Amino acid sequence: MATANGNGVNGHTHEQRPLPCGIYAPTMTFFDPETEDLDVPTIKKHAERLARAGLAGIVIMGSNGEAVHCSREEKVTVVRASREALDDAGFKSMPIIFGATEGSVRGTVELTKLAAAAGADYTLLLPPSYYRPQMDEEAVVNYFLNVADQSVLPIIIYNYPGAVSGIDLDSDVLIKLAQHPQIVGTKFTCGNTGKLTRVALATDAKTPGKEGSGYMAFGGMCDFTVQTLVSGGSGIIAGGANVMPKLCARVWNLYAEGKKEEAAELQKVLSKGDWPLTKAAIAGTKHAIQAYYGYGGYPRRPLKRLEKARAEAIEEGTKEAMKVELSL
Repeated sequence: MATANGNGVNGHTHEQRPLPCGIYAPTMTFFDPETEDLDVPTIKKHAERLARAGLAGIVIMGSNGEAVHCSREEKVTVVRASREALDDAGFKSMPIIFGATEGSVRGTVELTKLAAAAGADYTLLLPPSYYRPQMDEEAVVNYFLNVADQSVLPIIIYNYPGAVSGIDLDSDVLIKLAQHPQIVGTKFTCGNTGKLTRVALATDAKTPGKEGSGYMAFGGMCDFTVQTLVSGGSGIIAGGANVMPKLCARVWNLYAEGKKEEAAELQKVLSKGDWPLTKAAIAGTKHAIQAYYGYGGYPRRPLKRLEKARAEAIEEGTKEAMKVELSL
């Protein structure tokens, strides 16, 4: 149970950048507001802003990245553009995690190869769920093991029941899957800190100041950053980090430095400020980026654009958190 060594499988070679502990943002994918074509300059600008804010890494083509709205070609374009932006800005060591989930083992493996060639270091995979009645525990476990046997990139399991018809991997299954050398982490968007605790303990997960096995136990939302640290977690992959990356990193770093009471107080501000973004989802997060940083735009249809009242509510709800963010 250790971070993959970069030797790949089936004769492929790919050197992974290490995954440091800390805050990761599942980046938004930005589109032209009229044509809905990829807005590559803004995608690059956003990646650089997040890196300069002190994040540990970025996740491309997750739920916040509207992966289900993008073609394979577009997904690879976003990876390549983001890698170029990070490298050009001096962040060559910052890792990129890529959401390569497709319905089949074959498709997922193929997409992972394309992403690796474009600059991705790890892949984030949801359980298969389209044929939900056939997706029992055995089928789901075999999916991950079959992909891991062939993947050129190490795998982080994405446990997000809300996105996969309620499939929720328990700690026993996650611990079992962690025995595969190419499965190096889990993102707990289920929000179950007890599960995270059990998996982190069983895998000897990496924590601030302790390498452990190298396994990464990621909290899936920034509103339980301190709770993730208490549970033995390795990092946070959180949509709110697109809007308030410095605040997210500040909470993490305070706790990691032993300033636990200060971290707990700031966590309250972060949790309060993150909720309007979580509630309004992708459109809300993009609006907040637009309001505070001057870019952002809209999701691809059929996701709706925010009406004025909801947009104003987001700005009001994030005001306290953003006051801290902009002061850091």
